[in-house]
Amino acid sequence: MVFNYLTTHRLKLCFLPLLVAIAMQASRLSTQDLHSFYLSLQKNFTSLTIFSISLILGWTLYIMNRPKPVYLVDFSCYLPPSHLKASVKKIMHHVRVVRESGKWGKSDENEYLMDFVTKILERSGLGQETYVPEGLHCLPIEQSMVGSRKETQEVILGAVDTLLRNTGISPSEIGILVVNSSTFNPTPSAGVIAIDVAKSLLQVHRNTYALVVSTENITQNLYVGNNKSMLVTNCLFRVGGAAVLLSNISKDRKRVKYKLVHTVRVHTGSDDRSYGCATQEEDEDGVVGVTLSKDLPMKFFNPKIKHYMPNFKLAFEHFCIHAGGRALIDELEKNLHLSPLHVEASRMTLHRFGNTSSSSIWYELAYTEAKGRMKKGDRTWQIALGSGFKCNSCVWVALRNVKASADNPWEECLNKYPVEIDI
Repeated sequence: MVFNYLTTHRLKLCFLPLLVAIAMQASRLSTQDLHSFYLSLQKNFTSLTIFSISLILGWTLYIMNRPKPVYLVDFSCYLPPSHLKASVKKIMHHVRVVRESGKWGKSDENEYLMDFVTKILERSGLGQETYVPEGLHCLPIEQSMVGSRKETQEVILGAVDTLLRNTGISPSEIGILVVNSSTFNPTPSAGVIAIDVAKSLLQVHRNTYALVVSTENITQNLYVGNNKSMLVTNCLFRVGGAAVLLSNISKDRKRVKYKLVHTVRVHTGSDDRSYGCATQEEDEDGVVGVTLSKDLPMKFFNPKIKHYMPNFKLAFEHFCIHAGGRALIDELEKNLHLSPLHVEASRMTLHRFGNTSSSSIWYELAYTEAKGRMKKGDRTWQIALGSGFKCNSCVWVALRNVKASADNPWEECLNKYPVEIDI
């Protein structure tokens, strides 16, 4: 606690010795000294006036141009309807039917690949109640553009409607809109980048709100080929989305949940291995899928180099690590020296909702709120990873004891969590 206080108030503490020295020097002045000082001021009134005006103008310019605080008013995560839940058994049945009815048919290779997918699913960390879009529940599956649009529309409108209802904000009051999508977009990106873009826009457009929408779309991305690295994506990605309302309006500070402290964006796409760690492409048979590199979880941790790792537990009370997969969470937990409690929100989000891409960090923050763990002054570090390779960070500080908003996605199942994840 002492370390945190010294870090937070370091600038104020630096000026303390100067103020003490001035006070001590002033206490030594005699009446004669003060009288001489007064006469000197009278003689240099013009210079003093010019100095004062310059000081006032400089301070005014600073106040007008300093970065405006950015607040998180509230956020909401999309909870799909129950009929879109898909157990491992149901997913495997659909995949088997699709493959056997296609050009692959019944073969030893097909059975081998089905066993491979089953093992991946069993070890993925995903539970039995994740969601897949309506088109993938059908037999034969419907992977049309119409189906993709329907999935995106339901996710976005569901999350945004809940957010506007909870905040009481009218759409006409929102001056900035930032939307990032995953594979249903030629340039997929991470949710924290969208937050950073909104933050920059809020420095230009004063006294307004910014709506950030992060979503995933998987209707057209069920891979049915024979490439094992592409089959892995079928075992991870699920339906999900989040809507986040940001504000730079000073009076909103009394009702908002968090203040944005830092955003950091890192992109290592100049390295070929980073650039190709997650790519959508055709396999050798012309079937489109997403290839995930095996070294994706280790992108920032070279085992041959001993890195200095700060104790991040002193700087943050909560961690929201992108629920990209079990291996990724394992690696970050180990390399950042975190405890099981610190990654609980990430593991439970992966279990309950799967990898919802850029929105996963918001399901994790919703979990922390639902558990009643977010206290005034707590700092949260959101870590989002994306193709390219991108690693983006966002730091929030709670301005009050935060309670879960209405229609929190965890409210129906919170009593079940945390659950034990089988190894």
